[in-house]
Amino acid sequence: MKSMEKSVNILIEKAENEGIELAWDRLKKQEPQCGFGLLGICCRICNMGPCRINPFGDEPKKGVCGATADVIVARNLGRMIAAGAAAHSDHGRDIVHTLLLASQGKARGYEIKDEAKLKVIAAEFKIDTNRDKNDVAKDLAKGVMQEFGMEKGEIQFIKRAPAKRREIWEKLGILPRGIDREIVEMMHRTHIGVDNDYANIILHGLRTSLSDGWGGSMVATELSDILFGTPKPVKSKVNLGVLKEDAVNIIVHGHEPTLSEMIVLASKDPDLIALAKKNGAKGINLSGMCCTGNEILMRKGVPVSGNFLNQEVAIITGAVEAIIVDVQCIMPSLTEIAKCYHTDIISTSPKAKFTGALHMEFHEDKGEDIAKKIVKKAIENFPKRNKEKVLIPDKPVEMYAGFSVEAIVEALGGKLDPLIDAIKAGKIKGIAAVVGCNNPKVKHDQSHVEMTKKLIENDILVLETGCVAIAAAKVGLLVPEASEKAGNGLKSVCKAFGIPPVLHMGSCVDISRILVAVSAIANALGVDISDLPVAGAAPEWMSEKAVSIGTYVIASGVFTVLGTVPPVLGSAEVVDLLTNGAEGLIGAKFAVEVDPIKGADLMIDHIKAKRKGLGL
Repeated sequence: MKSMEKSVNILIEKAENEGIELAWDRLKKQEPQCGFGLLGICCRICNMGPCRINPFGDEPKKGVCGATADVIVARNLGRMIAAGAAAHSDHGRDIVHTLLLASQGKARGYEIKDEAKLKVIAAEFKIDTNRDKNDVAKDLAKGVMQEFGMEKGEIQFIKRAPAKRREIWEKLGILPRGIDREIVEMMHRTHIGVDNDYANIILHGLRTSLSDGWGGSMVATELSDILFGTPKPVKSKVNLGVLKEDAVNIIVHGHEPTLSEMIVLASKDPDLIALAKKNGAKGINLSGMCCTGNEILMRKGVPVSGNFLNQEVAIITGAVEAIIVDVQCIMPSLTEIAKCYHTDIISTSPKAKFTGALHMEFHEDKGEDIAKKIVKKAIENFPKRNKEKVLIPDKPVEMYAGFSVEAIVEALGGKLDPLIDAIKAGKIKGIAAVVGCNNPKVKHDQSHVEMTKKLIENDILVLETGCVAIAAAKVGLLVPEASEKAGNGLKSVCKAFGIPPVLHMGSCVDISRILVAVSAIANALGVDISDLPVAGAAPEWMSEKAVSIGTYVIASGVFTVLGTVPPVLGSAEVVDLLTNGAEGLIGAKFAVEVDPIKGADLMIDHIKAKRKGLGL
């Protein structure tokens, strides 16, 4: 079985019977995968190569330019961090642009939904808030745009970190000066003939990742809250069972809420609903996939049809009229699979075109009108559905999402004190942030679910974002009743406050919410983040964004377990720095453990040690 989700395995079998190739099939055709690539010791940075290092004792030991395995691995890792930081930060930049347009009245359908948060963030940027909200938003947008350059010396949100943490960054020279600044410098440093000291490259990798976690990602989260509303606990449903046989099924997939928010509005338009009924459907059924799904789930309660490895099999149901995509984590294979059904793949971003997709370019200044045209196209597809090919092999599962930091504080009665008191009393042993992607090298969702279950059994509150949160939701861990699966201490806290033992905090950029939460706890206790009984994990990670995330999490002082092996094993020096030496520099390190139960044990042991260090 390739997935722990029964319905996915049924659809994989359906795809096989219909002769359709999926990600697992393509992975098999790639095996054995390139050993040099897996170890991170191949280099394609200049045209004297490609070069590779022989890890078994014989020549070659250096690339044509003289780069050793240590340098090649560090450069490759640095470029992965830069690419991941760029993806999140470009998302953030688009949100800033939308906020500016909305404040100027140039983007119909967008408006300031959380004026209180607007004032809080504006105050951080020293902007006068005693004015019309649109004037405040305009000045904030312009102020945040400066974060992407290097005009101010350091990025604004870095000031949210505990003073002890900032001192470490300042001492190491890794305080981010500007979001784009650090990404560009990483690309420069890793160019042929520039930085060839592996430790120095990785040090700048920390700086680049911090410009993501405390910069681009935090910008995306905070300004999305201002525009679309700060999430509050909301009940919804999850898995492919949210699709309906008698409705026009539309899936939004990708990452940026500027598009999906307008699609939500369009799907409720009375004229479009009437058109759907005219075409033989009972209505329009919207669901989300991956992080776009998480965005509209958190704020609108829109059901989620699945995570990364659900995207292909969603088409195999034969019940999807359109998958509307923007950017990130969208498989190019979707257009080929869609040819076997009536499904339209509709691309919308000028940054992301897909061969074979219908391109309907989205622009925020005409967002509402474009969204209606996209939904209309999906509706017109409904009569083309082949009912004999339809198979929706599951029933949806209930879930709760919407646990922003503000929502958690509100659930605790307005202060973090009850959470801190529960940690001090040992009812909650610690906090684990479990995040990241799916990877077909791992049984779909299994590592996410097994690790999460082990953690809550040991009285560890789990915070999740992205694909992990969807995986946990599918097995019923995101409802208050799931506290029955937790240890007695965590169970008592969950029952007292009516919350699940696993809190869905949003999309992958919303890991920045977790940084804010742990910083607040550290400040309340007067310690550094690295002193807290907290740990992180990415059990099934696969993307460059995950590399940037993992790096900024350890750079922020949180021990982190990776469940799939990063391409660094070709350099013993780099491995030692990341899994040992980093702890002496930044108070945290990576561990790699493919077994999710053993990975959870590493986190539990770390949390116990930190409790002891705090005298708890």
